[in-house]
Amino acid sequence: MDEPSMPTPPAPSPGPPAPPIPLTELLASKELGLRRIAGPAEAELLWVHTSEMADPYPYLLGGELLLSAGVLLTDPDRYVARLVEAGAAALGFGVRPVYEAVPEALVEACDRYGLPLLEVPPETPFTTIARAVWRLMAQARHRELRRVTRAQQALATAAARPDPVPAVLHQLATQLSGRAVLLTARGEEVHAAGRRPHPEAAAALARLARVVARERPGSPASATDTQGDTHLAAYALGGGEGLVLSLATRHREPGDHTVAGIAVVLLSLLAAPHQGADAADRSAALVRLLLGATPAEVAPLLGPDGPWTVIHARRSDGTTPDALTAGALGASLGSALVDAGREDDETVRVLLPATTREAPPHPGDGEEPGEPEEPRQPPRPPTVPPHPGWTLGVSTPTPLSALTAADTRAARALAHAEATRTPLKVDAPVTGLAALIPPDQAAAHARTLLAPLTPPLADTLRCWLSLHGSWDRTAVALSVHRNTVRQRIGRCAELLDVDLNDMDVRTELWFALRRE
Repeated sequence: MDEPSMPTPPAPSPGPPAPPIPLTELLASKELGLRRIAGPAEAELLWVHTSEMADPYPYLLGGELLLSAGVLLTDPDRYVARLVEAGAAALGFGVRPVYEAVPEALVEACDRYGLPLLEVPPETPFTTIARAVWRLMAQARHRELRRVTRAQQALATAAARPDPVPAVLHQLATQLSGRAVLLTARGEEVHAAGRRPHPEAAAALARLARVVARERPGSPASATDTQGDTHLAAYALGGGEGLVLSLATRHREPGDHTVAGIAVVLLSLLAAPHQGADAADRSAALVRLLLGATPAEVAPLLGPDGPWTVIHARRSDGTTPDALTAGALGASLGSALVDAGREDDETVRVLLPATTREAPPHPGDGEEPGEPEEPRQPPRPPTVPPHPGWTLGVSTPTPLSALTAADTRAARALAHAEATRTPLKVDAPVTGLAALIPPDQAAAHARTLLAPLTPPLADTLRCWLSLHGSWDRTAVALSVHRNTVRQRIGRCAELLDVDLNDMDVRTELWFALRRE
């Protein structure tokens, strides 16, 4: 009898936003009572799916722990072959009420095709197994986020040292337990840290660097490969010098790509040998901002007092942007001052300087003696276009000393854009009649009028008024329930002793909230 042909698993589908769960962790849960009775002991679970179909292939994504009681099981060999073809990670078979024991033919088929087979005892519901997997995924995701956060802090601290490039590479090699090398487009080492890989892996790493080096159009931003048991990765750095960050590690852990992306952003700012003193100072200012410095502390490094525009951005599809994606957004906006977000915040922040308009030259060969010099025109605020795949909130241009307020306004603009499902919202400056009142008098009036409100109530009222009194959109913008919005607005009306249905009242409150 001929041996069955081994089906080829499909290309892996995009996984969920959590690291895969080793099968061994699930088997170690004593309360589940699962027992592996066939197939290999190693597998990685991405999903849990229950199906009693004779052929669940069309409904599988790959990476599933498929749970079944075998209601329509008639041909175990073909059933297992189709599961392997679909890329299932393992099969959990529940005994009773359909079968008193796992069919021997199913055990043999799983051994033959290399699919882990788990026996699920009668007292263990399938939903309990699914909950256990989701719980393990949540724990793994939490561990990954903590690790990435610690790595980000360590890399930012290294970037602030007097020898930042070697320090960042050393810290990156430590975090990834591997080799980190800064290479030229020709594969020449500039700096390196970590244990040197075997010669074959080192040569493969140099070849991979040439693939991503941006010396020709169309070069990829990153590439990966393997050499024996060594995982290789290469990332192109910004700056136009063709520099590449190359990594060689024995293990690939969840979060490694994100950690590498953070290093790419920092090294792109720090490693460009051509950058002049002004660019170097701005790179140092970015590092200072990443480390939590105040605007006043970095003002000498950032240069002119302003104006500066703060941009808050989130992915439109709800995915979490990594450092590479955030850096690409900053580059498209024309700024290297990018904060890629934190563990508890998926917002990317970009600090965008204004441009300066030069005065037009006088006609003729030169100026007449004694003729007054044409004054330099004020800086021009940048125009921020919508970016596909992103939702943007943009502050009005502001001096460096007022960046904190601009950061708040950009956050409000982003919330407004998300609530109204628009790709871009710019925080409009005070204009028209409101601009005729001296700012100090307007601010004093606003403080007096709004004194009874706490900051959360004032923020809710401001958002509600900006969205024309929409309960649902305000709830979306503030990430709260619509009933919470109603309660807060009702409390504002009580504390201010006003009728918020009166347009005159709304107008005066909006004026005050814009000038406080």
